[in-house]
This record gives sequence, C-alpha cells and structure tokens, in this order.
Amino acid sequence: MLAAVLLAHGAAAQQADPPNGVLLVARSGLPDANFGEAVVLVSQTAEGETVGVILNRPTTRRHENGEPLYFGGPVMSEVLVALFRSERAPPASAFHVLRDVYLTMHPTNVEALVARPDKTHRLYAGFSGWAPGQLEAEIERGDWMVWPASDELLFRADTRGMWLELWQKAYGKRASAQFSPR
Repeated sequence: MLAAVLLAHGAAAQQADPPNGVLLVARSGLPDANFGEAVVLVSQTAEGETVGVILNRPTTRRHENGEPLYFGGPVMSEVLVALFRSERAPPASAFHVLRDVYLTMHPTNVEALVARPDKTHRLYAGFSGWAPGQLEAEIERGDWMVWPASDELLFRADTRGMWLELWQKAYGKRASAQFSPR
C-alpha cells in the first residue's frame, strides 16, 4: 500500500507541496535492530503516512554502476530509493523533503539519476515507513527525537558518528557522559 502511495504522489502535486522533511533521531537503546542509533529522514503524505530513509546505514553493497548503497529501511528492501538535489520538481512522483531536495523510488527518476555523471544523489535499498498515527505514538513514547533536516546532514560524506553528534547537540553534556562513539 505504501508503494502505491509513493507512486501516486504525482509530480503535479509536488509543485504545490511545500518541503516537509525532518529527521528522527532514535533514542538510546531503541530495541528495534533496524533503527538502533538511526538518523532517519522522513516526509509525510497528505494522507498522514510517513516514509523516509535511514541516513547513517551505509552498506558494503554497490549499485550496478558502482555507486554505494545505503540501507534505507526494512520496507521493500529490494526497491531502489534515491535522495537527490534538483532545482526543478522531477518528472515522476517524489517527496519534496527540503528546498531543492527530493526523495523518490519511482523508476523514471531513479534511472535518470544513476545515468547522470554528476552525483547529486544518494541511493538506498528499501525505505522506512509508518502507518497513520504510528510515528506520532512512537514520538510520544520517547522513541524518537525530532530534529530539523539540512542539506549538509542529508548528503554528509561520512555518516559515522551522526547519531551521537545529534544526540549530544540535543542533550548536551548529559549525553556525552552516557554514550561513547562506536
């Protein structure tokens, strides 16, 4: 169902859709192995469904063109998802996450991106998703801290330490005393 929502979220609607990406920073000790110490870029559809990709999970896998793949999340892990910069809305469906930044799994967009010589994108295997109301409940329970997204964080070359850095910024010295980098 979530895949249908992603594909149905058309390019025409994007023109009017304001960017709505934020970061979720997992709480320390979150028991879900997919999201332990994760930093997730999320965007919400008009229907209240939330989708995104885990920013700090590089894998050893590579796309057929040699680009590194990140683990985007446990949903449809065989699907290629792209986070990319573009001054214009893409030709096919995509989420408008920041000014001039989009997230898409639509094959038309992904194929065009991997064919370009300039690498203004990052590729993910799979994505993360929540049903309407699910993420709000997890945030209320304290599983996630909401953090503003920035181009710098989304396309950061080295994502190691990203989770701890954001956690420390949010909680200061108290976090530094509790946690040490892996």
